[in-house]
Amino acid sequence: MITKHIRIQLAVFVVLALIVGAALTIGYMQAPARWFGIGRYTVRVQLPVSGNLYQGSAVTYRGTEIGRVQAVRLTNSGVEAELSLTSGITVPSDLDAEVHSQNAIGEQYVALLPRNSTSSPLRNGAVIPRSRTSVPPDIGSLLDAVNKGVQAIPRDNLKTVIDESSIAFGNLGPEISRIVRNGSALAIDAAKSRDELTALIDGAKPILDTQTDTSDAVKAWAAHLATVTGQLRSQDNAVAGVLTKAGPAADEVGQLLDRVKPTLPILLANLVSVGAVALLYQNDIEQLLVLIPQGVDILQGFGVANLNTKQGLRGLNMAFNLNLNMPPPCATGYLPAQQRRPPTFEDAPDRPAGDLYCRIPQDSPYRDVRGARNLPCETVPGKRAPTVKLCESKEQYVPLNDGNNWKGDPNATYTGQAVPQLPPKAATPLPLEETPSSPSGPPSVDLPPPNAPPPVPAVAAAQYDPATGTYVGPDGSTYSQTDLAQDAPKERTWQTMMMPPTTK
Repeated sequence: MITKHIRIQLAVFVVLALIVGAALTIGYMQAPARWFGIGRYTVRVQLPVSGNLYQGSAVTYRGTEIGRVQAVRLTNSGVEAELSLTSGITVPSDLDAEVHSQNAIGEQYVALLPRNSTSSPLRNGAVIPRSRTSVPPDIGSLLDAVNKGVQAIPRDNLKTVIDESSIAFGNLGPEISRIVRNGSALAIDAAKSRDELTALIDGAKPILDTQTDTSDAVKAWAAHLATVTGQLRSQDNAVAGVLTKAGPAADEVGQLLDRVKPTLPILLANLVSVGAVALLYQNDIEQLLVLIPQGVDILQGFGVANLNTKQGLRGLNMAFNLNLNMPPPCATGYLPAQQRRPPTFEDAPDRPAGDLYCRIPQDSPYRDVRGARNLPCETVPGKRAPTVKLCESKEQYVPLNDGNNWKGDPNATYTGQAVPQLPPKAATPLPLEETPSSPSGPPSVDLPPPNAPPPVPAVAAAQYDPATGTYVGPDGSTYSQTDLAQDAPKERTWQTMMMPPTTK
């Protein structure tokens, strides 16, 4: 009689047996994958020979097992291995398949080595061609080659090598052990950084390609270096002389620097100022360097007409066309004629205050085309002004008149632009507004603000000859006023007062 308690125990035992059997069948035996191919896909590998590969061999990807060899069969061109791989692991299709030995007894496995990580993944039924597969050499042939190599070594020499190796490595067990341990640790760290090392190896190809592409340049550099070294070798005595005399020469240079030490800082400080000026006038210096050779060429060309002649170089063929006062000299902007010093004076008075230059319009074609008023401003491109102060200000150049004659006030202040005058101790001082200037330069002249009303013209006086009634005007020309002469009629009418003076 089977009791109820025993029936329950039997039922529990049967359930547990079924669970264990299912677990063994599914997990250990992998029956669904083996029998029905669930969770697996198949890839075929074409090999030249089997390489001792057998059914059930492991398949690895990056050192991790991802499947098994399901079958190995012969084909007309070699051997074909059918691989069963796990579906959950993505393997790039651009790869190499290599057969390796897993241990010393010759257990083989298939290693899948990807060429990159950007290609499409392997699919069910994919074929890895024979050009991308390799197998290890036959162990028998390898042992035969090793045996032949050992037999080729003379026994006496082999004994000598072993004895010398014993002497060389004797008592070095701890050091060799340390090398082995450190090598193992290095290999373990390299295995941990396998992805980084793989990326480094993949990234090294472009760098190596650049070296290949620049091989011609490297060869040229090596050839040039060989030429330099050849010259050094042929000039060995000269190089040795330079090295021998370099020490005394350095001593002489040191003594020279000691002698110029007191004055060298002053010279360098002055050169700093010169360098700043040269930097400011860089464009002008470049233009001079361009024009000076052309000017020298033109000067040398003056003597070409006398080349190979009797005159030789005794003279130059030049034509002089004396065009006096064409154009006439510019008097606008300078001191009036009655304030100019005669050239016969031999004293050395102080320089008149302010800036003296031709103050006619800048585009006047009649006189002094290259005067100070048309100097280009170095710090303000496109602007032309006669002074640095006017260049660096927002004011524009204002002419005193628009022609050849002096118009308006004889003192040239009618336009509102100040004109340099004589110092206060002069005989005929003129009104002038000046601002204090630095001791290193002339006093500067203040210009009136824009749109300011013109100042009242100042009264000017000129000495005249009472005998003839002639006098010198502000423009330097001589005028004649007949009613100022001694023999002029005493009675004057309003008509004679309206008549202009005559010019001599």
